[in-house]
Order: sequence, then structure tokens, then C-alpha cells
Amino acid sequence: MKPAKVPRSARVLVLVDFINPLNFPGAEKLAKPALAAARATVRLREKLDDQKVTVVYANDNYGYWQSDFQSQVAQCCERDDISGEIARLVAPRPRDVTLLKPRHSAFFCTALELLLHEMGARELVLAGLATDICVQMTAADAFLRGYEGVWVPSDCTAAETTKAKNASLAYMRDVLKCDVRPASSVRKV
Repeated sequence: MKPAKVPRSARVLVLVDFINPLNFPGAEKLAKPALAAARATVRLREKLDDQKVTVVYANDNYGYWQSDFQSQVAQCCERDDISGEIARLVAPRPRDVTLLKPRHSAFFCTALELLLHEMGARELVLAGLATDICVQMTAADAFLRGYEGVWVPSDCTAAETTKAKNASLAYMRDVLKCDVRPASSVRKV
């Protein structure tokens, strides 16, 4: 069987840690904002689909080195709580690309950089959990790699507190030079 070719995409939507059982200390504070961010992200994904933007899921392996992405999706989708609702909302489609990450940044020890290079990506749209941890670390690594633009739609991320989210968005805007306008401001490639 021939391997599938990597889709070409100047802009890529990277979804960080939405497939998440939310079973850690503080998750109860993250759950409702995460659901709102997931809903906004699905609306954004639909708009970006019209522009042929590729979607890449970068998700924690939660320390299980034998894990695989599809099993994580299936396990989360079976949950009868907010984490299950989120997973069912944002579950990857057959055309989407998935990878597991061992740490906070989607770039650290993953194939993301190579994948984005082969796609011809120049701009990234980052959405996911949590704004002040994994999304911010991914944005920092994207900044260091010199992407032409990094957009972190403010309504497509969530943190445990509004204060933490706002501080992180301000840092990404002011220091990492990210666009943090909400998803309703989607622009053409």
C-alpha cells in the first residue's frame, strides 16, 4: 500500500489537546470554558474548510507511550461528561492529520515541524487547551521557527481562569506577535 501524500496547505489549523479526558487537578475549572472553545473551534474549522485549510491535531499522550491517537479519541468519545461532548464535537475527520505529543508544545519531540514544512505551511492557526500552557508553548515554538503568521483565536482556547487566559493571550499578542482576534474575524489565505 502506498502512503498517503501530505496535503499542501499554506495555512494550517492546529488543534491542541482537545481530545482530553479532563481528569487532572483543576480540570473542573477548565471544562465549561473548554466546551465553549470547542464549539467556537468547530465553527472556525467549517469556515477554514471552505478555504481548503488542513487540520492537524496535536494531542498529549498523557504519559502512555503505547497510546495511539484513534484509541484516545474513542475513549474520550465514550465518556458521558463534558470531555466526551468535546471529543465528539471536535473528533478528527478522515482527511485530518493527527499526531501525539509527549510534552506541552506541539513541536517538541514530534513530527509537526517536518509535517508543516512538507505541507508548505506559512501561517498557523492555533486552538485548544490550555491557553496558558500548551497553546502558548506551541505559539512560542512557532514564533521561534519564523512562521509568517500565527493566529490564536481568543474564543477557540480555554484556561482554568479568565485571568490566566487573558494574561496568556496578552503575552502571545505582545511578545510572540500572534494575532489573538476571535474566530469571527477569519480572513482569506
